[in-house]
Amino acid sequence: MAKKNKGNRMQVILECTEHKASGQPGTSRYVTQKNRKNTPDRLELLKYNPILKKKTLHREIK
Repeated sequence: MAKKNKGNRMQVILECTEHKASGQPGTSRYVTQKNRKNTPDRLELLKYNPILKKKTLHREIK
């Protein structure tokens, strides 16, 4: 029988920083996974924001 441990992978939510600062209604969020052993810091990725219609910096939120 396989082990049922939590493992190093965890689910994180990425939220747009530019959209949050602009004060416009709505949010741009993405759900992804990261390996907490290899990436202990908060994740930052360039992702597409459909409201602003351009690629923006998305940071991990808790």
